[in-house]
Amino acid sequence: MPKILNSRIFVIFFLALFALNSCKNLDSLPGGDARKNPPDPKERVKKNLEEGRGFRLDTALQGGGKKGGDFMFASANELWRASLDTLDFMPLSSVNYSGGIIITDWYSDGNNPDESVKISIRFLTNEVRADALDVKIFYKKCNQVASCKISQKTGSLSAELKKQILSKATVYKKQNKDKNFKPYKGGTTTRKK
Repeated sequence: MPKILNSRIFVIFFLALFALNSCKNLDSLPGGDARKNPPDPKERVKKNLEEGRGFRLDTALQGGGKKGGDFMFASANELWRASLDTLDFMPLSSVNYSGGIIITDWYSDGNNPDESVKISIRFLTNEVRADALDVKIFYKKCNQVASCKISQKTGSLSAELKKQILSKATVYKKQNKDKNFKPYKGGTTTRKK
């Protein structure tokens, strides 16, 4: 019993010492000094918004906030759309637009259930060009005892897949470009601003 009591006293002493030590620099915390902040809550909210330390729900829903990143949605990225459209017959295991990667699950066409394929596409850039994608194809071959061998293959399938994605992305890019053109009354076309 004395050992438990001593360990409890030690823990309580340690926590009290930690709490007292962390309280000594309150004036260095943002918003910790009342003299530097306006007393009116509306003025404090306005000051915090101007300094980028908060957001208003009404402007966030309308997209009128000044701070934050400008993200191109996945539907506007031609390579991303083309890759998903090309792989739409396969189940997807992991899709991360911000990380720039698509990984399918193991897929077998049903003719040979002991063999399956998995595709990984990594986006190196958003531009539609030949070196924009890193396509890897993995094959899994299993025997009757359920021991499987997985290997990465390079060859024509990877090149064909990349070519198909790039050709679809080129079509999507042309469609997006054509949407930005508006016919002029004189019969020529001009770009929207």
